[in-house]
This record gives sequence, C-alpha cells and structure tokens, in this order.
Amino acid sequence: MYKLYYQPNGIWVGDIMPYGKDGRFYIYHQRDTRNPGPFGEPFGWSLATTEDFVNYKDYGESLKRGTDQEADQFIYAGSVFEAEGCFHAFYTGYNREFLKAGKTSQTLLHATSSDGISWEKSKEALEIPPQEGYDKRNWRDPFVIWDDEREEYLLILGARKGEDKRKQTGRLVHFTSKDLKTWEFKGDFWSPGIYTMFEMPELFKMGDWWYLVFSEYSDENKIHYRMSRDLYGPWTAATDDAFDGRAYYAGRTAFDGKRRVLFGWVPTKDGQQDKNSYLWGGTFVPHEVFQREDGTLGVKPLDSMMEAFVEWKDLFNPCMKTIDTKDEKILCEDTGTTAVFKTTLKFAEGTREFSLKFYEDMETGVSYEFRFYVGKNKVVFDKCPNYPWYQCFNTGLERPVKLEAGQDYHVQLIIEDDIATLYVNGTALNVRFYEKPGMALALTVTDGEIITENTKLSKVVKKD
Repeated sequence: MYKLYYQPNGIWVGDIMPYGKDGRFYIYHQRDTRNPGPFGEPFGWSLATTEDFVNYKDYGESLKRGTDQEADQFIYAGSVFEAEGCFHAFYTGYNREFLKAGKTSQTLLHATSSDGISWEKSKEALEIPPQEGYDKRNWRDPFVIWDDEREEYLLILGARKGEDKRKQTGRLVHFTSKDLKTWEFKGDFWSPGIYTMFEMPELFKMGDWWYLVFSEYSDENKIHYRMSRDLYGPWTAATDDAFDGRAYYAGRTAFDGKRRVLFGWVPTKDGQQDKNSYLWGGTFVPHEVFQREDGTLGVKPLDSMMEAFVEWKDLFNPCMKTIDTKDEKILCEDTGTTAVFKTTLKFAEGTREFSLKFYEDMETGVSYEFRFYVGKNKVVFDKCPNYPWYQCFNTGLERPVKLEAGQDYHVQLIIEDDIATLYVNGTALNVRFYEKPGMALALTVTDGEIITENTKLSKVVKKD
C-alpha cells in the first residue's frame, strides 16, 4: 500500500526516467533494496503509472537488468521517448565487476517497446563508448530529443575529462543521429568548469525558451537549470537557478500534454537520525513546473494532490505584532502524520523574522521550523531551539525567497510521515526529519508584524 508520496514497501526509490502522454505519466525508476546498503543488489527499471499523483498502478520491473556477466548488471539512468512507431529507452548499463577489473564499467545501451511496459533490448550495442580523454567510469544518463531545426536526434550525457574526481572537469557531451542507430560524436555540449560531474541532464522547450536541467553533487548537491533562446546555448542562470534544496535530487521533467512535472527523490538519512548525512535513494516527490513572465521557472504542488485532501478545517488567522520580542500562536495541537496546511501571509515593514513551526512539543517548545529571514531574503529549515548545537544537519536546507513588506505570500506545507514539503510563491523546499518532539503547529513573528488569512488544515487524503 502506498502513501501520498510514492515509495513502495521495502524499497527506496532512485533515479526516475519519466515519460508523459495524454494525461498519464510513466514513472520508470530504480528500486533499491538497501541490502545490505545502497546499490547492494542490482536493479533494472521498474514502472508505475499515475494520472493524479495520488493513485498509482504498479507494473514491477519493466526494463529488466542483465546478468552479473553483462554490461547492464545494473540499469542506471537514461531516458524514454516515442519515435518511429514505438517507445525507445536509451540507458546506462553498469557492471561493478567490470569496474573492479579495470574495464569500461558504464556503457550506453538501447531497448524498444510497443507498449512502454515490456522491453526488448537491442542486439547490437550502441557505438557510444566513452570517448578518448573522457573518464570511462563516468559516462552516463543519456537524454535524447528531436531537433526540429536540424532534423536530427540530439543525445546529451554526463561525462568528465580525465579520471581525477576532484577536478571540476564535469561536462555534457553530445552525439547526433538521423536514424537512432548511427551516432556521430560532436564533442562537448556544455563545459562550464564549475562541477566535477553532471547527472540526469535534460532539455525541453517552453514558449520561446529552451531549458537545460541537470543535477550535480560537487557544489550544492541540487537540481539546477539554465535558460537559452537556442537549443545549443549560450546558457544563462537565473538568480535562483535551483528547483529545491539539498534534500531533493536527480530530477527530470515530463509533459503529459497539460502539465510539466519534475520527478525527484527525497533522500533518507543514515540511521534515521536528524544529525546524520544522507543516503542515496528515498521517496519520490513531484513538483509541477511553471514559467514566469521573465522566463524563469517556479514550482508548485500538483492540483490533483491538493484536491485529494478533504475535510478541511478552518484555523484561526493570527495577527501578531511585537517590538524587540518574538510572539507565537499555536494553530493546531495535533498535526497528524499526513497533513496539508496553507495560509496567506503578509508582514509589515521592519519585520525581522517570521516562521512556521511543526511537530512542536507544547510544553518544551521544541519543534522543527521553517524560518523566514526577511533581511536575508531566504527561508531556512532547522530545529528550534537548536540546543545543544547542533540538533539537525541542515546544510543546504534553505532557499532564496524575495521577501517584501505588504506582499501576499501563499504558504503551503505538505507533511507525509517524515517528509515535509514547503511551497512559497513558486519556491519549494523538501526536508527529511525523524524525531517529532510533539504534534503542534504554530506561527511566530520576531520584531515585527504579520497578518494571515485563509488559514486551513486537512489531515485526510481521499484515494480511489
């Protein structure tokens, strides 16, 4: 039985290769058993489909892994698309035994399907091996798109020049093809010199803009994007060039004809401890991607997910004003284990901070908190009070938010067991937490004034 966020029992969701069509999303994904740890047992691509991100149909393993003697002992990331009358999967085969033997351990492979469920692997290996001068251990995550202007297929993938993982030689390389069979190496697609490796690259067009999406683990460990008027760049970065924080990774988008959705996963923490670092794999959490007037991208919760919450309760709308102090109002004494909270908030000129606290112990005041620093234009997740320091390893769990007095801020918080997803005016921040000191939900303001309206809470999800 699945919860609101997708994670089948006994598995941890890894990289997702989404495909959208006619209102339905095909969610090809890796299922890690953590036996004995991440990447312990080899995996292929499993498949689930959904139309509303509340109800899922599970197909089990769809693109099956190879044997321990084959190049695709593990099936790493790739992409799925339709062309020439069938589904195509371009994917990365990884064999850890090859790696131990010093052989090329990551190879690009191909499979086709008539229905997107059962796959037949191509008998002939693609002629896309690691090129001379590139790291043969890091050659992965192909993404294929049709280039209308040049009338050819474009394939990009993550690579690295040389074999020193400390050097910032990560880049995207590209190949082109007229028939999906014969590929010509075209060299570097984008080599900015700021990351050691690229993962999960993607290209898509929305309106007049092209977008390049990618993940990196050597700077902020985030999903980023770049913008250009042309498929081949030059690429420019928005002031906020990320979709989420540290605890959301390896996301690609898909478009079903109406919605463009980002498919990333929220990692678990080692030993299920707030103070510990993250492990690979976790829980799938979707964001709907939208385009602002200036071409930059924002994210919001899926309407279908919000509509699945029923039995909404109107909470009181606190209005608080303080001078040189902090004021707090409890909104709900029992948040529950699955809930969604929303309010519209304004703050007055000169306000220093305001925050949303959850799972608060009403006796001690200990809680988790999303704190908005007005002067710094950012929201940060942490424990409150953070004593003895530190109580939560929260490096990277912050997001820039332009905070202006008198403006409306639509705050939405989805809680699912040990995941909290915050949305504020197109900005998202996912976090993983474990301790739950109490059950209360509260708002605070420090040295200033806030006014709220339409403050509501639901703890009931209706599924088909």
